Amino acid sequence: MIRYLSVAFIAAFVLGVTPAAAADTVYVVRHLQKAGGDNPPLTAEGAAGARRIAEMLAAKGVTAVFATATRRAEQTAAPLAERLGIGVTHYDPKSPGRLAAELAFVKGAALVVGHSNTVPDLVAAFGGSRPAPLTEQDYGTIYVVRAGSSEVEEMKLGPAVDASRTAN
Repeated sequence: MIRYLSVAFIAAFVLGVTPAAAADTVYVVRHLQKAGGDNPPLTAEGAAGARRIAEMLAAKGVTAVFATATRRAEQTAAPLAERLGIGVTHYDPKSPGRLAAELAFVKGAALVVGHSNTVPDLVAAFGGSRPAPLTEQDYGTIYVVRAGSSEVEEMKLGPAVDASRTAN
């Protein structure tokens, strides 16, 4: 089955075919704050931000979650995927066109977690206007690309809400 889907994705990419069930909205975000070292995990701040992404997108019709095969990207995507009861699909950050072809088969919305050097290319590959390059300090902007529009909306992660402060 996976082999047939891969052939379908490649055919869609090569032929430029977009099925009727293409993702209507793609949310693109850079992984959140990371610790140091090789293949680092998220920091506590990054993990809290990942939970905020899950809160923000849980009711947005997300049916697919994509991330590179790095700990920081997977951990950014995981809270939303877990909340929705779906898996995180890995993609090759060097092939945004292939990912765009895969998204053509998604019904609903999708979250794509990238890196500072890939997010602008991803947004453009999904039909949006290319945002400015990201720096190593840029975290917390979710780029919203809607099917049929080159306009890109930006959502910002707000600060963490301390439940003990909001209780009556």
